[in-house]
Amino acid sequence: MNPLALLKKYYPPDGAAYRILLDHSERVAAKARAIARNLEADADFVHEAALLHDIGILHTAAPDLGCNGDLPYLCHGIKGRELLEAEGLPRHGLVCERHIGVGLTADEIAAQQLPLPHRDMLPVTMEEQIVAYADLFFSKNPAKQGRERNPDQVRASLARFGTDKVSIFNRWHARFGVF
Repeated sequence: MNPLALLKKYYPPDGAAYRILLDHSERVAAKARAIARNLEADADFVHEAALLHDIGILHTAAPDLGCNGDLPYLCHGIKGRELLEAEGLPRHGLVCERHIGVGLTADEIAAQQLPLPHRDMLPVTMEEQIVAYADLFFSKNPAKQGRERNPDQVRASLARFGTDKVSIFNRWHARFGVF
């Protein structure tokens, strides 16, 4: 499976969305692969999944990213899962669905009335956690692209969602941040 060919299948390579998505995804994939290589994780899968983790953004209303879909940006994970399952990549699809922040619980989705299915969307496997962790360091925002956040900046961005989200990051950082 060639993740870049799959991205080109859904995104015109000369479009802004493709350029933004590819730049972001390559940065996430490089960080995730470096972490996976130093742990007992499937580094090839992590690399592929990191390249594809945001494939669902094309269905969202994110004009700054070159995406003119009709769904809220938060839905890009579930749309990515649907897309990758249709491509015969269910394991990669789970990474898409579960990579939002440090994950979402069914209770959070219901309590906040988020436009998502009411089920846990938490990174379960080490590989899912590595991709979600690496993703937290890189923005797709064109004004911020190319710069890696430091751990304190990641903590600050997660703090608005609750101290429990920061605690999850801190556990991941203790496990993955040494690489």
